[in-house]
Parts: sequence; structure tokens; C-alpha cells
Amino acid sequence: MCTNFTPTQNNNWVKQHFGIELPTAEFPSETYPGYAAPIVVKSQQNGRIACGLARFGLIPGWAKDDKISRHTYNARSETVSEKPSYRTAWRQRRFGIAVLENFFEPNYATGKAVRWKIELAPQEPMGIASLWDTWIDPSSGEVVTSFTMLTVNAEEHPIMNQFHKEGDEKRTPVVLGKHQFDAWLSANTEQALDMMNSAHMPNLQSMSSPRP
Repeated sequence: MCTNFTPTQNNNWVKQHFGIELPTAEFPSETYPGYAAPIVVKSQQNGRIACGLARFGLIPGWAKDDKISRHTYNARSETVSEKPSYRTAWRQRRFGIAVLENFFEPNYATGKAVRWKIELAPQEPMGIASLWDTWIDPSSGEVVTSFTMLTVNAEEHPIMNQFHKEGDEKRTPVVLGKHQFDAWLSANTEQALDMMNSAHMPNLQSMSSPRP
């Protein structure tokens, strides 16, 4: 699973692949649950593509407060259509793409957790299959957009199967190929399920990246 990533600041890349620009508002250089990060979405009504900031950790519309986002930053592809936190957004096909430079996972090869960085090979920004929703803060009336990253089993993936503790299931966020971007944003639920497969992901590379 992914709890920490580096959102891209590469406006040219976003413009090249989506025809839009990153939001002008500032956002943190690293993202953790509860932080704002850029995601790309597509309107089902008029097909317009937009990129805005959304909170990492999906807050469903029925939530009483935003504390649930501490536990909803990753959604399992196998159960996303059933879980109460995600099923409404899934049925409404609120598919988005989180745009980032890399993400981080713990490697326990030494017996202790060491932060490793995962990025595309060769290195360039990447898009992660995501699901978004909106929630109205009852205390302020603010409309909050939030998202979760979709994950799949990574036992057979040559890079992503080396992370997390021994005995824990190996999981990976769904990294989309550039040719899949529009297909993901426009997908129905059956098409989205077909696209969530680690075998379809572009080549990745990883390296040790301890915190400073």
C-alpha cells in the first residue's frame, strides 16, 4: 500500500499528457494521508478534463467527520465495489489519476524498515489509478474533494513484491501507462476492473531513500 508519495510539480508533463495545467495553489512537496495533492478528473457530462487539489484519503459523502481519511488512502481493487467507503464513488465512476514523481514503501531486507522510492524506468512523472469523492464538512459547509489510490496484489511483480513485512500480502498502487490515461478516466466499472492488473503496469525501478 502507499501512504507517502511525491506529487509532481512538472506542469509541462501534465500539459503534454492531459492538455491542462497543475493547480496554481501551493501543495506540500510530499504527501501523506490528509494532505492535499493534485489529481486529474474528467467530467461525465461534458468530457472536460481538470486538475485540482484533493485530500489524500477518501471521505465518503455520508461521513460525520474527516477522521475516516486516516484509513481510506488505499482501496483494494478486489473489494472497492463493496466497501461502504468506496462503493458510491465506484458506481458513479469517479475515476481520477493522481500525478506524482514517485512513491515510497518500506523494505525489510535488513530486518528493519528502510524507506525505498519507486519510480518509472526511465524516470518521469507517473499516473496512479484513483477514486475520488466529495464531502460537505458539517461544521463549515466546505465542500472537500478527496481521493484514494487503488491497489492490486503484487506477489508476482518483480519490483513491488520486495516491500512490506515478510508474511504480509504484497500490494501495489495501480500505475497506469500513458496510453491508459484517457481510457481510465472514461472507463465504466467493468473496464476499470480489467485495467487494474500489475502485469499491465509500466516498468518501475526502486532504490533506497531513507528520510533525511
